[in-house]
This record gives sequence, C-alpha cells and structure tokens, in this order.
Amino acid sequence: MEYVILIIVIAVLAVGAGGWLLFVRPRRGRSLDAPSAQAPTPAPQATTTPAGDGESAAVPETPAAATGVLEVERPPPSAGRLVRLRSRLARSQSSLGSALLNLLSRDRLDDDTWDEIEEVLITADVGVVPARLMVEELKTKVKVLGTRSPDDVRGLLKAELLTQLDEGMDRSLHTTPHNGVPAVILMVGVNGTGKTTTCGKLARALIGDGHTVLLGAADTFRAAAADQLQTWGQRVGAETVRADREGADPASVAFEAVSEGIETGVDVVIVDTAGRLHTKVGLMDELGKVKRVVEKKATVDEVLLVLDATTGQNGLRQARVFAEVVDVTGIVLTKLDGTAKGGIVIAVQRELGVPVKLVGLGEGPDDLAPFDPDAFVDAILG
Repeated sequence: MEYVILIIVIAVLAVGAGGWLLFVRPRRGRSLDAPSAQAPTPAPQATTTPAGDGESAAVPETPAAATGVLEVERPPPSAGRLVRLRSRLARSQSSLGSALLNLLSRDRLDDDTWDEIEEVLITADVGVVPARLMVEELKTKVKVLGTRSPDDVRGLLKAELLTQLDEGMDRSLHTTPHNGVPAVILMVGVNGTGKTTTCGKLARALIGDGHTVLLGAADTFRAAAADQLQTWGQRVGAETVRADREGADPASVAFEAVSEGIETGVDVVIVDTAGRLHTKVGLMDELGKVKRVVEKKATVDEVLLVLDATTGQNGLRQARVFAEVVDVTGIVLTKLDGTAKGGIVIAVQRELGVPVKLVGLGEGPDDLAPFDPDAFVDAILG
C-alpha cells in the first residue's frame, strides 16, 4: 500500500512539473520578446523651476538627470567672449585706467605727476622697464600735441597701451590637424594655477568652434585630476585617456593620448600635465621628457603656460623657468577678474616674448576667452 501511495505522489509531481514547463516557461519567453507585453515606461516626473517672469515653469526630469549621468552640452563658440565678459574684466581693472586718466588730465604735468604715473603703472604689475618706457612715450606725445582734453588723453593712453600689448604677436591657437595627425596642446604650469580647469574650458571652447577634442590626463600625481578632467570631457562629449593607477608615468599617458587621438581622427589632443614648482629641477626635467616623448608621435603645436594673474611679478619668475625647459608658445592668464592687475599682461609678454592667448575671467565653464588687446584696453579705460 505504501508503494502505491508513493507512486501516486511521484506521478502527481511529474504532472505538475510538466504543466509548469508547458505553460509558465513559454509565457516568460513571450513577455521578453514581445514589446507589447512589457509594462509601460512611466512618464518622466515634472519639476518646477522659477521662470524669468517669476512664475513656475514645468521642466521634465530626464532619466540622465535622475540617474546622475552627465548630459552632453553644446558650448557656445569662443568668438566675442572677451567682449561679452568686458564688464566683469572692467570691475577689477578700471582703477588702473581711472588713475592714469586722472593724472594725465591735470592742468600741469610736472615731474612729480609723471613720477606718480610711473608709480601707478609699476603698482599695476606692468614692470619697471615697461613703465618707464610708457612714461617717456606719453611725455613726448603730450608735448608734441600740446592738448589734454579728456578724449585726447584717453586716445593717447589707449594707443600706448595697445603698442605695449600688441607688438604684432600671433595670438591664434594652432589647432589644425597635420595630414591626419591631430594638433597637440600641452598645458603646463605650477600647482594651483587652474591647469586642469583650463584644459576643460579650452575643450569646451574648441568643441563650440566645431573641433573634435580628446583629453589626456597626464597629471598622474593628483588622484582627483583625472576624474576632474574626465568630468569636463563627458559634459561636452570628449573622450579622456587616463592611467589605470595613480603615480603612472605621465609621459606614457601623454603618448597614449596622442596615439588614441591619431586612431580616432580627432582634431585636437589636449594634454594636462602635473603641477610642479618651478624650483624643483627633477620635476621640471620630467616635463621636458613628456614633451620629447609626445614628439615621437606627433608635433606639439602649442605649449600653453598657465599663470595665476594674481601672483604678479612672482608669476614672471615661474614663467622664466618653464620657458627654459619647454618651448612655451602662449600664456593663459587665469583669475584676471579678481584682484589681478592688468599690467601683468604687458609684463609677461615683454619678459618671454610670448603672447597672452587666453584669459580666465571667472569660475563659469565658458569664462575662458581668447585675449583681444582692444577689448582689454577698453575694459581698463572704462
């Protein structure tokens, strides 16, 4: 009897298992294959943000925003940025222009007044030699013209500042590929000047101008540098080549970035290097090595030295050392909208014979602008 019961139980289990295989499994397979069987995707929730007229405007919350994934942005072109940011620049530079205009507009320009003018220029980080040259030129022009109306004085001062700033320098960034090989930009400078941020902002500007860009995170000594650079790249759709470990050889990362740029056919490769003190000989030699290794694969079109404009004359000492190690082709002055004094632009160009090509005028992603001497002087003079 027990055997009979056992046989019945086994038979019932077998029938149940067969039914599950016949009915349950096929239904699961059909639900995966048939889109109509899937549950409908819930509509995105709308959030409200203040509109320009004070009312609340509904803004759909995108899946990317909900999951924390960065959406690819479309940066504006770089043309005209310095003009658009003129008011921000004028706030920090107008004191220089107003002081010079007031002194030059005096009824009597004696030696004491000219000494004051020279002092204002030196205090503005123009440098002793350029300040003296400017004073001598202004003295001569004032004597020859014999008039000092506000418009005349402003015209004389603008012409002299432009003479000191321009000097026929080529301020264009060389970003044109060479026979399928991308242009290479090497970003160098001391710690804290904003190199990595400048790389990200430059990538945005170039992409806004229609270029394709690849970023090389060759700052392998600062753990957050590669993450920071990669975040900048993700926002504008630029790939980032980085090391798989902290402390890797920066030259090898730079080489790999250029190699990847050649394979993918991008227009420009921007290589971020580690910040280094200009007094550390070993680190400076390593920077030279990065450039030499990259040149085995492609031409380095630009070596941009990033300087903090607020450091004044100390920035010139840094610039001299970097210029000795790598062939600096252009200067990027950051933080020019803060407590920086506009004369540093004249001083650094005269010291290195290298043009200021870019200026940083704020913390925003699009606050890096091509340097325009006319717009800069207009901002100084107000």
